[in-house]
Order: sequence, then C-alpha cells, then structure tokens
Amino acid sequence: MKSAAAAVAALLCLAPAAAIAAKAAPNRDWSRIVAATPEGGFKMGNPNAKVALVEYGSLACPHCRHFEETGYKPLMQQYVRTGRVSYEFRNFLLNAPDISVSLLAHCAGPAKFFAMSEVVYATQPQWIDKVVKMTDAQKAEVEGMSDAQRVVRLGEIAGFPQIAARFGVTAARARQCLSDPKALDRLLNITKAAEEAGVTHTPTFLINGKVTDAATWEQLEPQLKAAGG
Repeated sequence: MKSAAAAVAALLCLAPAAAIAAKAAPNRDWSRIVAATPEGGFKMGNPNAKVALVEYGSLACPHCRHFEETGYKPLMQQYVRTGRVSYEFRNFLLNAPDISVSLLAHCAGPAKFFAMSEVVYATQPQWIDKVVKMTDAQKAEVEGMSDAQRVVRLGEIAGFPQIAARFGVTAARARQCLSDPKALDRLLNITKAAEEAGVTHTPTFLINGKVTDAATWEQLEPQLKAAGG
C-alpha cells in the first residue's frame, strides 16, 4: 500500500500535466450559436460581443459571393468563434431569383441558414446560368404568371428546392415556403428598412450600427480591429 506521502507526490507530479491540458482545451466556439433577430436576419456568435457586424447582402450578388469566398472563413475563425465579433446577415433583395432562394434559406432555419447560404454562393454561377438561359417556352410561361407564381417557378428552374433538400427542406415544404406571403413580406420589409437606413448596394456592412465604406474583407478587417474586434 502506498504511503500518504507517496500519494501526495504522485498527485503533484500529475498537476503540471493537468494544468497544460486545461490550458490547451479549446474555448467555446461561438460560431455554433445562431439565432433569428427581430430585424429579420440571422445572427451568429456571442450576443454580447464588443463588436456587432451586420451585412446587408444578396444571395444573387456576385460581390457578396466574393466576400463569402474571401472573407467569410477568416471572419468566422479569427473573430466570431472567439466571441470578439457577432455577425448578422440580413437579406437585401435584388431580383426574383434572389427572392426565391432567400425564402428557402430562411425556411431552412437559423441552424442551417449560413451553411445553405455557403452552398448557394458556391453554385451561384450555375443557377444564374439556368435562369438566364431559360427556353422561350419557359420565358412565356413565367411572363404569364402572377408575381407569387413567378417566385415559385423561377426557384424550380434554378434548382433551389434541390439545394434546400440538402438541408432538410422537403419538396413539399419548399413549395410551401416559396408560396408563403407572410415570409415574403418579412423579406421585403428587411429590404425596405435597409433602404430607409441609406443602404443602396450589396454588400453593405454595419459595425456597431454605423454604415461602413467597406465592400471587401481587405477593407472590412481593419475596421473590425479598430472597433475592438
């Protein structure tokens, strides 16, 4: 049987290793926290972060796609995950296909919105090409529809329900979301509020409520740092 002194010595030997392990343990990953906001967007990160970043963006905007490809990962890895910055995306609608895909992205819900948006941006050239290259028959069909019907049909032509299906939105649910007038009104109200606040283009970034002149990650990151991020 070990003596009391030996047992204490053994514990003391283990203490440094335990301290090292505790120090090496990862901090909380705030990028896993996503919630809908009263303004109609989706916010990722620490709700009490010192820096609140808001992007008014469009899923149909090539410049927003560029930010997604160049700025999204460093923003997440270096600022949002650590809890230093919260990031909220609010839709600024540009056209009918944008309405369709935005309705489905919202339909996927907070937990899957950003992941689905990432795929939408990645496939943007392909689905835009499908819409641009509609056949004469498809164009005639769409032109003869009501605005509400057009949103559904353009979404189908672009293949948005297939993208949404990857994030748990069934075909029946997709059609329901594309036809939901209340959901459409919510998106239109986000865009209207942005316009009233002086937003004229996408992407537009706000830091702690103030509109910035940044349009790229290279322009945005210094301003995040200056704000304390």
